[in-house]
Amino acid sequence: MKSPYVNELQPNQQATGVFLVHSKEVRQKKSGDLYLSLLLGDRTGDLDAKMWDSISEVMDTFDRDDFVRVKGVLNVYQNRPQLTIHKMQRVEESEIDAADFFPHSQRDLDEMFGELQAAIRGVGNPHLRALLDAVFGDEEVARLYRKAPAAKTVHHAYLGGLLEHVLSLAKLCRMAAAHYPEIDADLLLSGALLHDVGKIHELSYDRSFGYTTEGQLLGHITIGLRMIGDRLRTLPDFPPRLRALVEHMVLSHHGQLEFGSPKLPLFAEAVLLHYLDDMDSKMECVRAMVAHDRQVEGEWTGYSQPLDRSLLKKNRYLSGEEQPTPTAPKPPERPRASTPFGEKLLGAIKDP
Repeated sequence: MKSPYVNELQPNQQATGVFLVHSKEVRQKKSGDLYLSLLLGDRTGDLDAKMWDSISEVMDTFDRDDFVRVKGVLNVYQNRPQLTIHKMQRVEESEIDAADFFPHSQRDLDEMFGELQAAIRGVGNPHLRALLDAVFGDEEVARLYRKAPAAKTVHHAYLGGLLEHVLSLAKLCRMAAAHYPEIDADLLLSGALLHDVGKIHELSYDRSFGYTTEGQLLGHITIGLRMIGDRLRTLPDFPPRLRALVEHMVLSHHGQLEFGSPKLPLFAEAVLLHYLDDMDSKMECVRAMVAHDRQVEGEWTGYSQPLDRSLLKKNRYLSGEEQPTPTAPKPPERPRASTPFGEKLLGAIKDP
């Protein structure tokens, strides 16, 4: 078993370990010398790392998505952990266990896929059930669907995350359909199971998570519609109007045009699917943000771009003394002149 993991590293202690390179940049110091800025990670999280000196011997020996063994000291910089690397060497993939480096669902993948199949068997509409069987009965789709993350970074960004997200959404759909009697539960559930199916081809997840060329060109909504269309060609008796409703739910599940949906949700099940999907995604984003926040001290997380806010670490807040909400940094003080000429020059400069 790999040791140490990212979440086991302690400040001000020297450590040697193997990590996956998520990003690599060669930057320049003020002196003109070069240094390495890296994002290293394993299945427990990621970590900023810097190699300040003697990088010429290692900078061309590895790249992003390679494994490296590093020796260094974990420091705290601006309230965030940062590894200062003293030595580094590339490690062959044959020397590591891939399971140590890629975040994955805590649930068993086969068990979750069995739960998905049970949900399909519970669909009463024979046409919708036949479509779901055709999609998820495909061996390649089933294999990829077990493993795929739900997103690159935002929510359920781990192996098995897509399946975990869809099962969570399916539970929400059943509860919501029971609460709103006018909702077609079979249609809502079918939309939930199919809405992100295109992500199995949009995302790449052999090493670090990214986008395939197809994903970059088309996006998961378009890919998903194409996959559904391919299966519908094998179901000639599928009602055309029901097909339009299913396709609309996939097209509109992002809810807003600016968020990537070609259409706004235009009937009850489509509207409900969008809000339930958005809620499940955001709640997982909140959970992961608090659980993996890199702020060493304080009751607030760093800023989350997807949520457009920092989050309160509720348990830390309840167990300790109240601390102030983080505020924007103060602007730098105006420089003071040290000569009469400097005094006149500064006096002539006006604030923008």
